[in-house]
Amino acid sequence: MWILLGVIWLKFREVLFAVLPVLLVVLLLNFTLAPLGFSLLIKFIIGAILIILGLTLFLFGVEIGVGPIGNLLGSAIVKSNKTWVVLTAGLLLGFFISIAEPDLHIVAGQVEMVTAGGLSKYLIIVVVSVGIGTMLSAGLLRIAKNFPLYLTLLIVYGVVLILGFFTSREMLAIAFDASGATTGAMTVPFFLALALGISAMKKDSKAAEKDSFGLVATVSAGAIIAVMVMSILLDVDMVSEGIPYVAADAAPILSSFLTKLPFISQEVALALLPILLIFLVLRRKKFKVKGGAFRKILFGLLYAYLGLTMFLLGANAGFIEVGNIIGYKVALIGNNYYIIILGFFLGLVTVVAEPAVHILTQQVETVTSGYVSRKIVLATLAVSIALAIALSMVRILVPPLQLWHFLLPGYALALLLTFVAPKLFVGIAFDAGGVASGPMTATFILAFAHGAAEAVDGANVLVDGFGIIAMVAMMPLIALQIIGIVYKIKSSKKGFGEDGRERRASRI
Repeated sequence: MWILLGVIWLKFREVLFAVLPVLLVVLLLNFTLAPLGFSLLIKFIIGAILIILGLTLFLFGVEIGVGPIGNLLGSAIVKSNKTWVVLTAGLLLGFFISIAEPDLHIVAGQVEMVTAGGLSKYLIIVVVSVGIGTMLSAGLLRIAKNFPLYLTLLIVYGVVLILGFFTSREMLAIAFDASGATTGAMTVPFFLALALGISAMKKDSKAAEKDSFGLVATVSAGAIIAVMVMSILLDVDMVSEGIPYVAADAAPILSSFLTKLPFISQEVALALLPILLIFLVLRRKKFKVKGGAFRKILFGLLYAYLGLTMFLLGANAGFIEVGNIIGYKVALIGNNYYIIILGFFLGLVTVVAEPAVHILTQQVETVTSGYVSRKIVLATLAVSIALAIALSMVRILVPPLQLWHFLLPGYALALLLTFVAPKLFVGIAFDAGGVASGPMTATFILAFAHGAAEAVDGANVLVDGFGIIAMVAMMPLIALQIIGIVYKIKSSKKGFGEDGRERRASRI
């Protein structure tokens, strides 16, 4: 009991220090550049408290519940040694987990609102989920058949680049943002655990280490491809309606939370229900989990449910509206440096509040036995995402700049680096791109961009307001692979291999 309380306390401290900077930034802006009013300020503070408590419970629940289920499923899929089992399991798991991902519902809802119903929320959700399921099957098959990750990424993102030439500006931004939304607080922990479970069954420890990463990157590309194909096949009327509530000053405090609670709790329940049912069906025949271990996993799922509900309630009721208004008011000042600097700083402090970032960085350190420090990965992510948001603000302020002006050279460079960077870092980098664009980005940062785009003359919320998640997902691909090259150079000088293990020279 005391051990569990100690673990929860450590996670609470970690989350508190992660979220506190965001809270302080908003409080500072409230008394300087962007006054919020009493009602909005109190809603934001309540939202911050819910996020801190919810994220603590969620991370604890993932550690003792969702993670072990993912590992068990990964091991069971590999033991079947049947291609059709791998493909079917990937398709079904990917579809049902993605279709209930709360972040995807948030972004799809914002797209439906901005396009005045031109793009249906549920059409986006279904199309994206089909893409996720398809690529999860491909990703699991890749790991099982030992197909190189960098070749997979070259093929998949090569298809993305080709389709990009036939996709409209509006749909390009939505496709990448939808992809970022699918790698949220629920899907990322499960996909990471699934990859770890499959990789752990390999006899080659070095291959297992490398294949523990890269699945999230492969899966997230499926969402991009699916939305691009949809945009090419369907003639969608893309009309931007703006943001009707961006200038709101005061709203009922408690009602904002109470009205959203039933909807959010239902969505989170849907997100966890497929995982629970699969675990209950397979636990006796495949998993053989009994007694205390069984109860521990069930309690983990309960903690994950309560934590994710609290987190998303705080983000939706306390963060989105405030993010819109801050972006709108700061952009109205007319000083471009304010909005760019603020975007950079928000990127620094927001990424550390992402639930999946904590899970990925911990898994990186665990899988590499401490060779790749989680602090290095976290610091690299923070700086790269800060640059991504700052560049997104520049794109909003200079409407002639288009999203593909950044994405095309950025992804081309990221793919070229896969030939040079250590293969372990290639997987980590592409997974981190999806992980960084989680709930905090899909709510506060995306809302901040929408507010800024609404205020800037010549900017369009649909064209310029979206795409920020795409930038956030791209920058870590470059930054972490560069860090990997630095590790490779340092290791070679010290007589170690790419994986940090001592190189033994053979004498002839």
